[in-house]
Amino acid sequence: MRDTVQAEVIMTFLVSEELSFRIPVELGYDSSDPYAVKFTFHLPGDAPVTWAFARELLLDGLSQPSGEGDVHIAPASAQHLSDVFIRLQVGGEGALFRAGAAPLVAFLDRTDRVAPLGEEHSVADFDYELAAALDSILAGNPEGQNAG
Repeated sequence: MRDTVQAEVIMTFLVSEELSFRIPVELGYDSSDPYAVKFTFHLPGDAPVTWAFARELLLDGLSQPSGEGDVHIAPASAQHLSDVFIRLQVGGEGALFRAGAAPLVAFLDRTDRVAPLGEEHSVADFDYELAAALDSILAGNPEGQNAG
């Protein structure tokens, strides 16, 4: 059985010290991929961009600087839980967002009801996912995408 959690938050896209604007971001969690969360950013004038990263990284980043590689999350204040910074990096290009911690905590709480942290393996149906991917490949779709 697949369970999903969806939420929408407003984040501030920090373009520079002088320029920032608020954008809607869809948060998503699917028990078929229980270790990941997805953020879909809706930037003005561009197609939506989706990033997937570890749910545990998001949780850790609420209280301490976390992340290696392309995704870094850190609290805006060391004294109290208020906002977090989310930095996304691709090569030499990066984007910095500021989000309220409260809606992220609420989202994580809802995902924890679907798959408690540390128990993700109990909700994942890896055999089903593997069978679906193999069926897709054998059907001639080399990207492993199901058609429906």
